[in-house]
Amino acid sequence: MTEHHDIDVLVAGAGPTGSTLAADLLRRGLRVRLVDKAPHAFKGSRAKGVQPRTQEVFEDLGVLGEAHAEGSPYPLAGLHLGPITVPWRMQQRNRPTPNVPYPNILLLPQHRTDAILHRLLDRLGLRIEFGTAVEGFEQDADGVTTTLSSGEKVRSRYLVGADGGSSTVRKAAGIRFVGETNDSDRTLIIDGTIDGLSRNRWHIWPRTHGKSVGACPLPHSNQFQVMIRLTPDETPDLDEAALATQFHTLTGFRLHDITWTSVFRPNVRLVERYRAGRIFLAGDAAHVHTPAGGQGLNTGVQDAYNLGWKLGQVIAGAPDSLLDSYEAERQPIAARVLGKSSELYASLDQRRLSGLKRGDEERQLGISYHGGPLASTNAPATKTLHVGDRAPDAPCTGPGGARRLFDIYQGPHFTLLAFGANAAKSLPELTWSTGSAELRRYAIGTARGVDYNCLNDTSGKLTSIYGITGDTLVLIRPDGYIGSIITTDWLAAFDNVARTITPPRFSATHSS
Repeated sequence: MTEHHDIDVLVAGAGPTGSTLAADLLRRGLRVRLVDKAPHAFKGSRAKGVQPRTQEVFEDLGVLGEAHAEGSPYPLAGLHLGPITVPWRMQQRNRPTPNVPYPNILLLPQHRTDAILHRLLDRLGLRIEFGTAVEGFEQDADGVTTTLSSGEKVRSRYLVGADGGSSTVRKAAGIRFVGETNDSDRTLIIDGTIDGLSRNRWHIWPRTHGKSVGACPLPHSNQFQVMIRLTPDETPDLDEAALATQFHTLTGFRLHDITWTSVFRPNVRLVERYRAGRIFLAGDAAHVHTPAGGQGLNTGVQDAYNLGWKLGQVIAGAPDSLLDSYEAERQPIAARVLGKSSELYASLDQRRLSGLKRGDEERQLGISYHGGPLASTNAPATKTLHVGDRAPDAPCTGPGGARRLFDIYQGPHFTLLAFGANAAKSLPELTWSTGSAELRRYAIGTARGVDYNCLNDTSGKLTSIYGITGDTLVLIRPDGYIGSIITTDWLAAFDNVARTITPPRFSATHSS
């Protein structure tokens, strides 16, 4: 008897993490439902920084244009020190390069990020089920039966909890959330309008009446995100008139038309496990951070991007061990991010300006899975890249008017680049399972003519950026990381890699 599943994946939580995952699964042709216990989409600005690596994820999903249209670069900080305002550059402004097209953080309020992803889901034919909570679940060897607050029972192959720091899925799975919450250290966050305050600065009052206060202008609106650090024994009055009075006392400016308020506690927690059988955790359900450095939303989106293709492959028949690589790759990243955001937050706590500085690590372009289960430290490398590193962008000329590698990578497929005549000769001989994500193969050439399966590197930048010095095959995973670098024994080496990430081949099949 064939096991019946209503759907492939049930995702709990329609924030940026759950929405990214649902979109990635849908474009793989999977059956997905997305539920959220809240009655409607999130209304506040909370996580407002979209890092360069996340912008690359959004480009792959086809929504980066919307994000850039609705966001803006971060403004200079303006430090209010008594009667004077000192300009201060929190973010280094980097120029785009051929390998890093989006080098700077994007200022985009979270409710707009959510709305952009929700519009994408709508285009993909998915309706988000708001006002619907996960109440409990039972899993067995073949799937998960989840009980929803509507009383409905849903049978799925997998359940993913992207349902935030107080995750019901995590608690029901019995997974420990290790760390601390400092209830005496709280920040009041307010979205509202401020009269007479310039919109070309992120205003910071580091010491005013014993408090630190910030006001960041939110793009394409008249609103600011206001942050007021509370004293340990303070009970905040969230009445609009009281908030306006307090803000005026602290800064001399009038705050009004408040649309959202929240009291933020700097949780620093990490789950012991990202997986319990057929249950997975992603985003804030797996790790929560201090707000410093703009890392939480971005780390969650990239959790989803890592998990999506692996779920797709395993549902198609790839080895289940591929799903174990999700935790092995993502948990160390979250642990590092927790340390970095805590370090920045501690600097702010001690009123050191270094706590306001943001550098390369926060951009998340240097994240690598090298040394993980899919990227052995013994694997061949090029002059610039190891297996597990981010696959950089580069200029090229290719089919369909492609102008850069990111055009070639866009979509749910794997990509195989062959540098040199011998590597290119092996391309048709390499076997790849049908039924899972497609493999697209390209020979890298320097000729003027554009062949169907040839990418021309007339400038030489592609070969240089990828550090190629001889005949080489480079496999790029669907999430934009290097899956394999092969320099000899093309067929056997490729077969070894394919065996770990694709369904078994009962007969030799070819896919272009």
